[in-house]
Amino acid sequence: MADRSQSSGAPQGDARFEDGGPASDMPLYIKAMDAASLPVISALVQDAVYPITEMRIQKAKRRFAALINRFRWEDADAACAEGRPFERVQSLLLVEDMVGAKTTGIDRSDPDLVLSLLSIGFEPGEDGTGRLILMLAGDGAVALDVECLDVSLRDVTRPYAAPSGKAPRHDV
Repeated sequence: MADRSQSSGAPQGDARFEDGGPASDMPLYIKAMDAASLPVISALVQDAVYPITEMRIQKAKRRFAALINRFRWEDADAACAEGRPFERVQSLLLVEDMVGAKTTGIDRSDPDLVLSLLSIGFEPGEDGTGRLILMLAGDGAVALDVECLDVSLRDVTRPYAAPSGKAPRHDV
């Protein structure tokens, strides 16, 4: 192995950024604090699936949290080109400063229910307030009234092969 300390000035054995894996292997952590940033998170969570038991509306903490299994859209082209399986990763979707929540079209009492997230939209209100709408497959939705926009998405596990082996499709 070559001694990289001579070219970088770093002591031998120290890691450099270039020594890391490809950026596509790095865990994702992204935050949206304005409406212009929210479409990025919405695109990343499209087709995420999660059991209803992994969704929490925490009124006392003013937080919505969901542990989702998101399809890695950011890696789909590379997986296809390299002939390797498509991937999913468990991610934590958090909405802070929530002041109210409603669900429609889903049976929250069914512990076996699996939800499929299609998109996240925002309906602005006055003075930075508004309503986040999590659209679910099958005409379900979660509406979260927020004092301000504070949405984060963080990968919490390593990617794994998508169980179906396929990329999600939406026939129109």
